[in-house]
Amino acid sequence: MLEGSAQSYWMASSKSPEYPTLTEDVDVDVAVIGGGIAGISTAWELTRAGRPAIVLEADRIVSGVTGFTTGRLSALHPWVFAPLRDSLGAEAARLYARSQQEAVEHAVQIADKLGIQCDVERRPSYLYVEPVERTGDLKAEAAAVREAGLAASFVTETPLPYDVAGAVKLDEQVQFHPRHYLLGLAEDLVRGGGRIYEQTRVVDLVQGRRHRLTTDAGVTVHAREVVIATLFPVFGRALLDFRLVPLRELVIAAPIAEEDDPGAMFITREDNTRSVRTAPYGEGQRLLLITGESFEPGSGETTERHRTLVEWTRRHFKIGDVHYWWAAQDLDTTDKLPYVGRVDDNLYVATGYARSGMSHGIMSGRLLAGLLTGEEQPWTDLYAPRRKHPIREAGPVLKVGLSHLRRRIADQVRVTRMPVAELKPGTGAVVRMRGRVCAIYRDDHGTPHVLSARCPHSGCLVTFNDAERVWECPCHGCRFAADGSVLQGPATAPLSPEYECMNP
Repeated sequence: MLEGSAQSYWMASSKSPEYPTLTEDVDVDVAVIGGGIAGISTAWELTRAGRPAIVLEADRIVSGVTGFTTGRLSALHPWVFAPLRDSLGAEAARLYARSQQEAVEHAVQIADKLGIQCDVERRPSYLYVEPVERTGDLKAEAAAVREAGLAASFVTETPLPYDVAGAVKLDEQVQFHPRHYLLGLAEDLVRGGGRIYEQTRVVDLVQGRRHRLTTDAGVTVHAREVVIATLFPVFGRALLDFRLVPLRELVIAAPIAEEDDPGAMFITREDNTRSVRTAPYGEGQRLLLITGESFEPGSGETTERHRTLVEWTRRHFKIGDVHYWWAAQDLDTTDKLPYVGRVDDNLYVATGYARSGMSHGIMSGRLLAGLLTGEEQPWTDLYAPRRKHPIREAGPVLKVGLSHLRRRIADQVRVTRMPVAELKPGTGAVVRMRGRVCAIYRDDHGTPHVLSARCPHSGCLVTFNDAERVWECPCHGCRFAADGSVLQGPATAPLSPEYECMNP
């Protein structure tokens, strides 16, 4: 057993009203696929602008990636500004900075205007390094952040309880409760004439003058314009297939005394990433949230990564028991910028938030609403999904392609021929039996559950995550429950039963 309750604090500390499932065909102006921060923000912005939108969510709104974030809302993103300035120019870096800082302020203004109680707290944000030899690079990054228009400074001391060699500091950033914020936005969206449908998975999209969406219940939605705001786009993958890289990070949350609160947000890409922030947590306490141990979905060793993160936290902070732990999933892009905007006639996408989803999601809502209402934002071209940055992207795209190829080759050798009887309760394995490749999970009662091991999205072999007891696809980050049902796309169909393996 891993220390702490295996659930997101944001999910555990908030309840949302249930929205209906779509049960009859509809004809709408704008349909938004996905009820996370990008989808809800986009639908809200459109509805406020006089174009009421509908949100189609496969599960419950704000319960996917957004429900498992860290709630860090900052324009200071790790190691973005100097590379962006050097490759695309100073104006691109300025537009990036402006779009992100305006997103921070926009969320604060919305929460205040709508009276949403979401624990908004202004805090400095730090990007730090510990080795002295990295300070030169960090000073260059600090200079690029300032040149981009943000009032950042380079410092050698922080409120952290351990020494750092240097840090970029940006004041007046925000930490908040992301679910409280977005659930409040959703309620206002519905009051304004928008609609939200939960348990409504879109499984097919046919483009046309009016796009036709089909749900898993066979219901049809005709929409003039469609926004795909899922983590990995569930449709139109050819454009972005080799430009998006899935990754996961663990989060642990433990109480800390108020006097031990460092009072800021911190992030480093060292030690396989460490992000630090706190949240309100009762009288005389704060909840310390530590994020880190980045890994590819399906790479395993989640239990060991959790243990490493807990041990690191105990070495540096005065915590007692871990109360919560969870894993967050995101997508890096090959040029380190999100893809937000038009991909085809009246078809739009928002993806690739590179572990900075709060500001990117809010920015996406404003950008997409501007495109759909004829009031484009100045940074629209910067994030355009069809942009081409050959010099900046050539190496990373090739790396992603080779990674996919290596996985295909590895799939042929990592399949075992283990007898099902040897699987311990609570574990799973990919096994070759009777010429078939099967994903077999043995539950706590010893009953085997047998599925096809091939992800229905792209045919890659899934692997078993021992800590969360789910099947994960390393190619695009699809995740499936032990019974094969889809937990996270881009897959729209479950892992199918594998009858050939059921009676070994």
